[in-house]
Amino acid sequence: MSRLAGHVHIVTTAEGSVRRGVTITAACSVSDDPPTVLVCLNLANPRNRIFVESGRFALNVLAADQMDLAHVFSGRDGIEPELRFDYGNWTTLSTGAPVLSRALAAFDCEIIDSKAIATHMVLFGKVMAMEIGDPREALVYFHRDYHTL
Repeated sequence: MSRLAGHVHIVTTAEGSVRRGVTITAACSVSDDPPTVLVCLNLANPRNRIFVESGRFALNVLAADQMDLAHVFSGRDGIEPELRFDYGNWTTLSTGAPVLSRALAAFDCEIIDSKAIATHMVLFGKVMAMEIGDPREALVYFHRDYHTL
């Protein structure tokens, strides 16, 4: 799977005062009518249950100049999950899920379905709001390293 290139995203949610954000590459468009996206999250991490419990997520598409945030939200830098939102500038749109300012794009979604498939949970989100950032080079993950496109 390391030979399958993927755009780098941070998927986020919030439930009450608890926020969760995870760096992922497994995300894509499902439909444009209604606008729907999907994200895949590892079932082995019990902290990821908050996504289903909250019923919402934001898919934040990262630019090449946001690699530091990809590291923070992947856990690679050893920053505790509850401190990760201290990095970057975060706001909300419609659902209350954290949206990254200056993301290439942010899709604010209501979860309409979820499926457990092998080691991952697949969440389908109906896009309730979106924000488009300035065009810049994209951040891509391929062969276990970051690249730009």
